Formats: sequence, structure tokens, C-alpha cells
Amino acid sequence: MMKRIFFSVLAMAVSLGLTAKSQNSKLSSLNAPCAGYLFAYFEGGGDKNLMEQLRFAVSEDAQNWYALNGNRPIIASDSISESGGIRDPHILRGEDGCYYIVATDMHTFDPKQGWGANPGIVLLKSKDLVNWTHAKINLARDWSKNFGDAYWVWAPQTIYDRKAKKYMIYFTLQRNDRKTLITYYAYANEDFTAFESEPKVLFAAKYGSIDNDIIYKDGVYHLFYKGNTKDENGKEIKNGIQQATSKKLTGPYKEDFEYIDAYAGTKTHVEGSGVFKSLTPSPSQRGEGSEYIIMYDLYGSGRYEFQRSKDLKTFTKEPESFRKDFFPRHGTVMTVTAEELERLQQKWGYVLTHKFESNGNPIIRDKHTADPAVLVENDTLWLFAGHDAAGNQSNYVMKDWLLYSTTDLKHWTEHPSPLRIDDFKWAASKQAYAGQVARGKDGRYYWYVSTNWCGIGVAVSDKITGPYKDALGKPLLTNKDCFESKHSWACIDPTILTEDDGTSYIIWGNRECYYAKLKDNMIEIDGEIRRIEVPNFTEGPWIHKYNGKYYLTYASEWPEKIAYAVADNIGGPYTPMGVISEIAGNSNTTHPSIVNYKGQWLFFSHNGALPDGGSYSRSIIAEPMSYDEEGRIRRIPATAEGVTQLSRLLNLHLPAR
Repeated sequence: MMKRIFFSVLAMAVSLGLTAKSQNSKLSSLNAPCAGYLFAYFEGGGDKNLMEQLRFAVSEDAQNWYALNGNRPIIASDSISESGGIRDPHILRGEDGCYYIVATDMHTFDPKQGWGANPGIVLLKSKDLVNWTHAKINLARDWSKNFGDAYWVWAPQTIYDRKAKKYMIYFTLQRNDRKTLITYYAYANEDFTAFESEPKVLFAAKYGSIDNDIIYKDGVYHLFYKGNTKDENGKEIKNGIQQATSKKLTGPYKEDFEYIDAYAGTKTHVEGSGVFKSLTPSPSQRGEGSEYIIMYDLYGSGRYEFQRSKDLKTFTKEPESFRKDFFPRHGTVMTVTAEELERLQQKWGYVLTHKFESNGNPIIRDKHTADPAVLVENDTLWLFAGHDAAGNQSNYVMKDWLLYSTTDLKHWTEHPSPLRIDDFKWAASKQAYAGQVARGKDGRYYWYVSTNWCGIGVAVSDKITGPYKDALGKPLLTNKDCFESKHSWACIDPTILTEDDGTSYIIWGNRECYYAKLKDNMIEIDGEIRRIEVPNFTEGPWIHKYNGKYYLTYASEWPEKIAYAVADNIGGPYTPMGVISEIAGNSNTTHPSIVNYKGQWLFFSHNGALPDGGSYSRSIIAEPMSYDEEGRIRRIPATAEGVTQLSRLLNLHLPAR
């Protein structure tokens, strides 16, 4: 009997312990400091059948945004909505440790539906931001007595009513008479699956409103919305973002009839405003505390911009742009903790700063990387990489460049992508081919990149981690500069050699190899462009110096091997020295990069070694490199362990071999 009582008490204790642990976890997410931002949105470009679906993006600073899951939907709309689409998602951190999303149930790209009547609202709830339950509200059907004539049910949002201790959902309604746009509200039931009672009027703007967003500050509820002004004949003469205020969440709200956005009254129209609190002040307001960001969708011009405010009353006049790798339409932002950012990226791929251990070759295994270019500064090795978009590709799809760093070759940090092909507006090819970063005499960093047939561009940044911006607004070099080449992809694969006196040279080419001196500003050619003659040159040149001589390594023949040649001068003549790395496994191409790091020579290249790898889905590898007594590079076989075995030895700063 005593045993039975003991085990019953033990079971109760365990149960209470697990419950407490669960509650503590929820409290932890509520109380932990935020480290970044989560953007819930639907997409404005690409496949129309996939545009009106829920997507997530994340940011560390609310200005540089990175789409999760490759900008693919995180949930299929046809699995959660009646219409088959969702728009205008709003995300909220709940007071109970859960997360809530509401969205417009609408599929405008379905020819049978278009911009006609939409059924209502999609509701989503999650305990971890990754796994979501869902429900649907069909306003006309579920509340047919007074809402059977509902036509548009748009842009729902959720806010926690502290007085009622319930979640309030508010939305814009237009009825079948198509005369008014009025904001209604209702409280969600405990399960967040339906309204617990019939909706009531929350706000009836003089000229109507859509895309409402409520923010509470210092005893006042600020309701931001897309409004307009009409003349005496009822014709709209101005529209933009306005606000109304109230001391109570449920109103009444008083309009101020002023416009907030910088585009009000112009031909550039905005909608879908969303307000969130910044984690840090702007540079001009450093030390003055957090500020608010009001962002909006410039739906007619494909942009998303924002303005700042410290009090939600006055806003900066000049709009600022987000840097992003997606085309968002009306969405909202929620601050998130470091733990939440990690959880999101574990599920949908790492795009922000991320630490990992390398266990040999390939070095990076969660992405397909190619065309390595290494740079050493102090004790840090920086690895700049091309990015094959996916596994099992049948052609080159490369939209951005990646950046990694290490201090021991085993423990690595992935940094957010510092440069995208879209940063070069002139690059119609939309291909982010091989490149290399060099530091100029001015202390800034210059990234020389190839864009296939559009030429070689150069981007610049004050920080090695970027972001980088197009330095010229046009190519630095084009096929016209490849005077002995006839094919369209001749002007690719730039590499930079900087001499001890700071003089830099750029070397590039496919089939024919070219070089030129750079001016001190790093963005102009200084003098004549010349050829470098080496046998069986295919592409991917890299020059380093050893014992006063110039070593030119390059991809040779097809499929490619790595060969090298040696000269006393950068322009040659070069003496061919043979092959040092054989055909890359499972890849037609390879690409060399050589550096001395902490006294050890290292050789980087790429192959197709991942399970879904291949010639268009490659992976960067690295091996130790050494010279014989006569200065010849010893052959470099590919190995599984790569350079990880050097981790401990490098910290001893062994002399170069």
C-alpha cells in the first residue's frame, strides 16, 4: 500500500514538474530579451499559384531581411483556407506564450474568384512558431443573421485585451452594397478557432479604412490605417496612411485626418502599414531609447519602405528602404528571441549569423557552395562563396553570395549573405558567379564578381561582413575588354592580387586569361589590359606569391582539373608546372583559392560531394597544401578529413612549409 502511495505521489510530482517546465518555457519566451525580428508576409512575385501563401523572413536589425525556406511557403494555403489563398498575415506574440496569426482568406489569382467576395479569416496558433494549428471563419455563413451580406473581409489583426483578458480580432468589412469600409471586432474563443460572439463596430472612418493596425503606448491606442480624403462630390483626392486614437481598445477612435506616409498625395500609393518597436535606436538617435518603425507596402512599384517615430505622433519625413531577397506584400513584424531565431532556422534553413562545426569535407553541408575565395585578416580566415540555390539542379541557379569565417578551421561562423545579384541592377543575367574580396588602401572592402555574360562588377563595404553596395552602377569589365575572346561568357571569374606596396591587379577570364592593374580607388582600370598565356586555360584563375614568384592556379580542360604555372612577373611569361588537383568528384567544374593561414598553406576548391550534389549543386572543400624543396606545389588529393585535422596545430602557429 505504501509503495502504491509512493508511486502515486512520485507520478504527481513528475507531472507537476513537467507542467512547471512547460510553463517555465513559455515564461522564458515571454521574458527573454529579443535578438531579432520575424516578418510574416505573402509574396508579390513568382508563380502566381504560390504568391498568396504564408512566408517568413528574419532579420537581426530590421533593415536587412532574409527569407526563410528559400522564400517558399511555410504552410500551403489550400490546407488552411477555404479560398486556397491567404493575404495580409498578422503575427502576434501571445500573453500565454503562444503565437497567433490571422490572415485574409482570399485567392485573387484563382480566375473563378479574383477580387470578388472572399469568405473570411484564417486563424493559426502555435506553441513554437514551427508547428501550427488552423481554423477558418466564414463570416457570412457563421454569422449569417447580421453578416450574411459580407462581401470583403479584409486584413484581420489580433491584439490582446488586458481588461477583458481575451484576444480581440479586428478586420475591415465591406458589404454587398459596396458602399462602406468599416472596421469590426470580435473576441476569439479560448481555442482560437472562432469568434465567441457576433462582431461589433470598432471604427468607422469618415471616408472608410482598410489595413488597420493598433499599437498601445502610454495609455493611448493608436490605430493606423489606409485612409483617404474625398471632395464634396465624393471623389477621392488623396490617400495614404492615417491614424486615429482612443483611450480604450474598443473605442471610440478619433481621427486626426493627417497623413503619415511620405507618398500621400503623390502617384505612388501605399497600403498595408504595420508598426513595430525597434530593438535599437537609429544612428542619429543613439542613446535615446527605442523607436517605432512604421512600414508599408508600395504595391504599385514593388517596394517596401519605412519611416521612424519616437512617440507615434511625429514621423521622419524621408522613407527608408529594406534590403531583402524576396518581394513581400502586406505583412507584419514581431520581435523574437535568439532561441526563437534558432528554432525557426533549424526548421527552414540558416540565413542569419550561425555557428557550426565542420567535420571535414565538404566544409558546409546545409547549403550548396561553390567558387571559394579566401582572405586572411589577423587570426581570422574569411571564406567568400558562391551559392548554388538547391540540390539536384540541372543548371546554374545562383542568386547571392555567402560569407563564412573561422579562427581554427573547425569552428565556423556563417554570416548573413552580404551581397545579392539584385544589388547589381545592370546584371540582366541574374547569375551570381565567382568573385573575390580585396581590401583597398582606403581600408574598405571591394568585392569583384562575375555575372555571366553581363560582365564583372564591383561592390564596396566599410565592413568585411557587408552589406556591400554596387560601387559603379555599371560593370567594371565587359566582353569588350576580352579582346581575343569571341564567346559571351569570356568575362568571368575575377581574382585580385595585392602586392606588398598596396598595388592591386585584377585577373579574369574563360578560355583566355586577362589581367590589368587597378587604380588606387579599386574601381577603375589603370592602363592597358593584357593577356596571360598558359596552356589549357579554362577559367577560375587565382594568383598567390611564394618565395618571390607568382603562382597562377586555374581550372584546366574539361571536366576541370587544377593546374598551375609560375612566373617572375605577374604578366609572365609563365612556366607550366602541371596538374595539382585532379577532376573534382561529381562536378564538371572546380575553382581554386590558395592562402597561407597561421603558417600553413591551404588549398580550397569545390566538388559535388553532397548526397544531392552535382555539377550545378556544388560544395566547397579544403586541403593542406605544401611545396617541395624546389618550390613546386605537391599534388593535392581530395580527402574526407580535409583541413579539420589542422585545427589544433594551427593554434601553435607552425612555420610555413
